[in-house]
Amino acid sequence: MRRSFAVALERYGYGVTVAADGFAGLELFRDEDFDLLILDVMLPGLDGIGLCRRVRESSLVPVLMMSARGDGLDVVAGLEAGADDYVVKPVDTYVLVARIRSLLRRAAYTPAQVPEPVAGEEPPAEDAVLTFGDLVIDTGALEVSVSGSPVALTPTELKLLLEFAAHPGIVLERHTLLRNVWDYGWDGDSRVVDLCVQRLRRKLGRERIETVRGFGYKLRR
Repeated sequence: MRRSFAVALERYGYGVTVAADGFAGLELFRDEDFDLLILDVMLPGLDGIGLCRRVRESSLVPVLMMSARGDGLDVVAGLEAGADDYVVKPVDTYVLVARIRSLLRRAAYTPAQVPEPVAGEEPPAEDAVLTFGDLVIDTGALEVSVSGSPVALTPTELKLLLEFAAHPGIVLERHTLLRNVWDYGWDGDSRVVDLCVQRLRRKLGRERIETVRGFGYKLRR
């Protein structure tokens, strides 16, 4: 399976490095720079969840978790460990590639370029710095701080926070967040939203994002 996925992804133009177990994967991660990691939950030695935790100790690289049990505790544990998304085996190559492209777009996100001012016109406004109590979001520099201390967010966590910040006080439904943050053009598993919100709460403060039962979440003003 490892070899077949590598061959399929290489056909799509990706450079792929493979590891047969979790400890080998950890050594590769420490020795090389990767744009994205795909971790199987059932890796021998150090499993995918444990490997994800070790990766998150030092890196915000996008992580796609692969599980054979889509409705099991493995999915939740992987997302809690810091994975950005997951796929369930067996998975079609086009689905895997779609998830990879979505994660790479999030990781490469940059704010829109401000155009040069035209002669005689007012200069464009500077990038907005949004403040919600002690939470400060610099949307130009893509930096977040709480009480003056910087907060490190994964690309998915950052894009989710920016989505909330663009609609403060407004309830955003889970399927809306799946579409706008995870780029799902179809109904996805809302657990990825719930677990990512939980991770944001741990980093920003539990009271920052409010649950509106039966609807979704909103960022408190």
